[in-house]
Amino acid sequence: MKFIQYDSLGSTNIEAARLAERGERAPFWVRAGRQTEGRGRRGRDWVSPEGNFYATASYAFDGPAQDAAKISFVAAIAVAKALSTYALKTQPSLKWPNDVLLDGRKVAGLLLEAKSERVLVGIGVNLVSHPEGGNIPATHLLEHIDPVALDADETEFTGAEGFLAILARCFDTAYRKHIAYGFSATRADWTALASGLPGPVTVRLPQETYAGQAESLLENGALRVRLENGTIKDVHAGDVFFGS
Repeated sequence: MKFIQYDSLGSTNIEAARLAERGERAPFWVRAGRQTEGRGRRGRDWVSPEGNFYATASYAFDGPAQDAAKISFVAAIAVAKALSTYALKTQPSLKWPNDVLLDGRKVAGLLLEAKSERVLVGIGVNLVSHPEGGNIPATHLLEHIDPVALDADETEFTGAEGFLAILARCFDTAYRKHIAYGFSATRADWTALASGLPGPVTVRLPQETYAGQAESLLENGALRVRLENGTIKDVHAGDVFFGS
């Protein structure tokens, strides 16, 4: 596995795409100590101060775009597994479609881009600090590591570069499983880590907002929601808020 690391970049996704166009062979990872033009889902800015984790994985993928989109679930599983290697006071959970939570607060976000014969998965993880505001309250990893582990002779937390090695291993394992066994296996792994599923949910779309019961993650990656009147709605994109 090749790691390409920078002190600062505009965007790791943009740099990974540039390297791919120049012939860099997949798989490889691009990590930056900070980003000046970090992007989140649906064009939102991703605040990127030093100390946190910002990287993009570039993997070979020659399937259709709708299948490439499912790799965001692979990445979410990998981030949760990577966080779980630390001595946490609470275990990570996943929120549809691609947020990773610690104690119900957002610790990581993902941005997937399908390119010709490859997929780029941008991953941002709050390690030492987190932004205020946003649709979901945020947190960072160090808030959730057992203080005893941090004070141990063998360092529990080695920063963003150490996290890259752990995450790359977790992602590679999850990705290979996905390719070998398909989305059914990924769906089962994701559901086992899901927060609030099944349970009450509010869905906020550009043209409407509605509440119901989130029932399951479908094979196409959509979230199935049943309204009080029994109507079924399959959510393919939008902001969802779990809980009553």
